[in-house]
Amino acid sequence: MTAYTATVTVRLKRGVLDPEAETTKRALERLGFELRGLRSADRFEIDLDATDADAAAERADEMAERLLANPTIHDYEVEVADAE
Repeated sequence: MTAYTATVTVRLKRGVLDPEAETTKRALERLGFELRGLRSADRFEIDLDATDADAAAERADEMAERLLANPTIHDYEVEVADAE
């Protein structure tokens, strides 16, 4: 087994209301920043042991599907790297 860190980034799908991002966007605009849009996201870093990177990604994907993300309203992506 090898140690890996899986990073799961979860964000609302486009078109789903994101009040946190809207509030932050308005605040940034008041500070003089010009931006077309802003979306908030949650990032989970999971340290785990697996036989290879593909197995680690598969486990992290299952975690996202079962708990970390709601597939109805969220998109997510999984990235895996060797643990440091």
